[in-house]
Amino acid sequence: MPSEPSIKREWWKEASVYQIYPASFKDSNGDGVGDIPGIISELDYIDSLGVDIVWLSPVLQSPQVDMGYDISDYHDIYPPYGTMADHDALIKGLHDRGLKYVMDLVVNHTSNQHPWFQQSRSLKTNRYRHWYIWRPGRYDAQTGQRVPPNNWESFFGDSAWTWDEKTEEYYLHLWAAEQPDLNWENPEVVEEVHNIIRFWLERGVDGFRMDVINYISKAPGLPDAQVKKSGFLQKGAEHFAAGPRLHEFLQGIGKILKDYNAFSVGEMPDAEIEDILMAVGQNRGELSMAFHFEIDALDMGTNGRFEPAVFSPTALKKIVNKWQTFMLENMGWNALFMENHDCSRTVSRYASDTPSLRTASARMLANHLGFQSGTIFLYQGQEIAMVNMPREWPVDEYKDIELVNHWQMVLRDYQDDPERQKMYRERYWLVARDHARTPMQWSAKTPYAGFMPEGTHNVAPWMSIHPDYRSWNVERAVADPRSSFHHWRRVLSARKQYPEIFVYGGFEMLNLHIEEDVIAYIRSSAVGARCESGQALVVASFSAKEIWWTIPQKARPFLLDLTCGPGPARPNLNALVTELGNYESPPQLRNENCGRVMLSLRPYETVVALI
Repeated sequence: MPSEPSIKREWWKEASVYQIYPASFKDSNGDGVGDIPGIISELDYIDSLGVDIVWLSPVLQSPQVDMGYDISDYHDIYPPYGTMADHDALIKGLHDRGLKYVMDLVVNHTSNQHPWFQQSRSLKTNRYRHWYIWRPGRYDAQTGQRVPPNNWESFFGDSAWTWDEKTEEYYLHLWAAEQPDLNWENPEVVEEVHNIIRFWLERGVDGFRMDVINYISKAPGLPDAQVKKSGFLQKGAEHFAAGPRLHEFLQGIGKILKDYNAFSVGEMPDAEIEDILMAVGQNRGELSMAFHFEIDALDMGTNGRFEPAVFSPTALKKIVNKWQTFMLENMGWNALFMENHDCSRTVSRYASDTPSLRTASARMLANHLGFQSGTIFLYQGQEIAMVNMPREWPVDEYKDIELVNHWQMVLRDYQDDPERQKMYRERYWLVARDHARTPMQWSAKTPYAGFMPEGTHNVAPWMSIHPDYRSWNVERAVADPRSSFHHWRRVLSARKQYPEIFVYGGFEMLNLHIEEDVIAYIRSSAVGARCESGQALVVASFSAKEIWWTIPQKARPFLLDLTCGPGPARPNLNALVTELGNYESPPQLRNENCGRVMLSLRPYETVVALI
């Protein structure tokens, strides 16, 4: 009989990634903005965490309308971040430490300041006209007024089309008006993107994170979106989330990456799981892995980030199980994250940022994520349990274009509705992207937490420093062996120590259909494991209260001493008190007459046990 297909081993599957948001990591020259020399100064710190890859959010030349996701020159560095020489030094510094470097590649759109677009809008007959998506307007049958070519709404509000007076046509931008979409139907665009990829790979880049890469293929004819809400503008993702030529385009990129043994992760919002599998299947030749956003959307309403919904651990459990089992069964690969530059801080969002529970929350979340199947992505500050901006900060502390546009809409449409305004401000505190962008808290030094050089007083950081920096900072976390920093080190180390279990092993979610505040799963050694065999149980309580959890039958061998003979079950203390837990004393057991054995889980308690 033919052998069962197995997961192919790759260096990037066994790796973990540390994401840096350059503007907020470390400022070396006192101008208030983080920069590449600042990153270089902390490479030893990054290396000490135990990660393998460093990913920088965009550092290329940009007007910064959307924090660098609007590129105006693909071959140069944004001057406040540094120079090409600084960038080369960063790559060398990473490689000297055995770390790899991943660049953020934004090729669904450019800045409207890019020379390509400037040429494109100069004349309809210009060579670059068809590098972007231009269309004439339509006219309303009743009013006779000009309207956009279709009813697509941009992700930042208003129409996805902007009228250009000079050439009297609209251009498409799924994001801000300053971010026109490239026309991938034009072979010249595809060829130029390939040239850009080769340019950076030749310069030492080890791979790319590809921004909204599944949007590069749009439906022919750009049809109207289905009407699902009142008004003209509608969400049109069904026509561009995974267009008919997406996989053709990704395979073209994949061929180049294969030649360099390079890493790739594609951001794929709105894509169905089958399309993502096609992009990351190990024999497809497209992407290494992809980001999906089902977890990020758990506590968002149907109309987007700022519409309220309630987080549920049971809903999270089902989504995790869906992606874990689907990818393992179909030879795909997961990109595992709960924080990045587009997400708020997990401790505040899914657990508790009160001082007494903050470290326990961070350690629990590290275990929950860190032992799943896939490549781990850790976002700067996540390792020291950084949290959301204070609730009392006013709206003008927020900088993100998405939120700024939304608040302007709120003030316009709900100017006489203080309750609605209050509701949206509460949503901003919970899920705004700005929470991940406050400057890194390096030390208790005043006034700017070590983010800027000592003696800097006349320039403020581009975003305000969280006032808790005196207690929550890198210096203190590194000095405390029980901090979330050291816990993440232990998690990443365990993945390297037991790759057959935690990297390539099987996955089984426990109590999948039971409503509860506990997420527990078992990882089992991969078929044909060469070095070690075994299993691991990971238990994570998402409750702020102590709860009693009925131990499922499959979890008993991990937690109970089954060699003790007849009588009540006894705890296996070696399993219940480990460095991968977050309480120093073991949880209690309770034996019930019906044969049930229950485990006490304190607020946000986590248990990891191996057999």
